[in-house]
Amino acid sequence: MLTRYISSVAIILMLTMCRSTPADAPAGGGGSAQEPGVKVNTLLDGRGIIWGMDFLPDGELIFTEKAGKMFRFKNGTVTEITGVPTVNTNGQGGLLDIKIDPDYTSNGWLYCSYAAPGAGGDNQGFLTLARFKLNGNQITGLETLLKASTPDTWFNHYGSRIVFDNKGYLYLSVGEGGTTTYGGAGSPNMNAQNVKVEWGKVHRMTRDGKVPADNPVLPGNTAPTTVYTYGHRNPQGLLFNTLTNEVWENEHGPRGGDEINIIRPGRNYGWPLVSYGVNYDGKTISENPEKEGVETPIHTWTPSIAPSGMAMITADRFKAWKGNLLVGSLAFHYLARLELNNGKVTKETKMLDGIGRVRNIKQAPDGSIYVSVEGPGRILQLVAE
Repeated sequence: MLTRYISSVAIILMLTMCRSTPADAPAGGGGSAQEPGVKVNTLLDGRGIIWGMDFLPDGELIFTEKAGKMFRFKNGTVTEITGVPTVNTNGQGGLLDIKIDPDYTSNGWLYCSYAAPGAGGDNQGFLTLARFKLNGNQITGLETLLKASTPDTWFNHYGSRIVFDNKGYLYLSVGEGGTTTYGGAGSPNMNAQNVKVEWGKVHRMTRDGKVPADNPVLPGNTAPTTVYTYGHRNPQGLLFNTLTNEVWENEHGPRGGDEINIIRPGRNYGWPLVSYGVNYDGKTISENPEKEGVETPIHTWTPSIAPSGMAMITADRFKAWKGNLLVGSLAFHYLARLELNNGKVTKETKMLDGIGRVRNIKQAPDGSIYVSVEGPGRILQLVAE
């Protein structure tokens, strides 16, 4: 398929540009004060829900569709990858994220997360992390690295993003799962606060799924596990901030209270005990959204934008936008560009407003930005000019 230029989208994008932070701003505040010109191309169209995206060393795109299919895309050609494990697509389940090993050229590993059916079939979903290699267009050597020990019978809040840090450790975000979602001290779903279950956590592990020796020992445990942080609700954005050498995460709140967090070892991020939002029935979750012993987010959204995907612009060609965060909004159908100063969000600009449910964002090896959008599933490419 030939790349097509979408002029109407480009006009929307240009109209939403604003002045960014100056060139001498602290790390994460942007590069040159000059605004970039941006063109928007549609690379793929007419697909299902494109959940995960990542790039092979030669720039070839690997992407997943929630319905349980995986593809590779290069030079306008889409090729299906066979041998994908069976997935449970009920609710928010399905084939989710995909990540290429940073040392792929030497070890050939790829990683994916998905909702696996249990013995009970489609009435259970187990968040699973696996790694595999490719033999042509066929998955081979599939290994399960982590699988939830209890099912998600509600079929929602799987979370599920994968990222590597600069030391080669793998991080996996997992939503609260369980039977329902309800905030407050009396919540019937305390998965996120239970450090002995996999749900509601950010996990940190070696590439073969083992526990790093320097992982935290959490309250009630006598040894480290893969659980690195806990108290998460539905984390659908995860990145390694190369400017600060930190893992950053975003997650859905209930009615209000979506969050961006900096992931710090052993910390509690509060759900379901505290939230900046309220329950769907309007009842208060906590009188105070902050609590001693709970990490405070660096940014929140109320009303909820339903954040999904997150990327940092590091390419020089985006000029003043270098160091900005990009976050997708499922609820309000736009791409948020967030300017930062000293680890805080100072300004938000809507881009691609009304484009559709933005599911994921990735910066490509060539410095362009890939954005997956739903309804229909498509991939847009933002190119700085």
